Amino acid sequence: MNTQEFLRLIDKQVSCPQTLPKALQALWYDKKGNWNQAHEIVQNANDVDSAWVHAYLHRQEGDLHNARYWYHRSSQPEFIGELNQEWEHITSLLLKKVNTTHGC
Repeated sequence: MNTQEFLRLIDKQVSCPQTLPKALQALWYDKKGNWNQAHEIVQNANDVDSAWVHAYLHRQEGDLHNARYWYHRSSQPEFIGELNQEWEHITSLLLKKVNTTHGC
């Protein structure tokens, strides 16, 4: 699945597939406009991908101090571009990772 297919799926389905990794589930809910659900999914996750999405969410919220903490935890650099560019960047890389892992 690529980013455009993921976006089409978000538009078509009300609920997020539970088979997606937590980080992609959070990006799903964020795109649906549910920041709180997205944040809830990643706030207790311990993987670096979730930490990266957590950083993005706090950047979106305007809490840059907290965002920087989570960028550091994720080992990702702080994103400089627009929020929608960052969402697409993270989503694209995480989808490639899932496709590679699952042989899609």
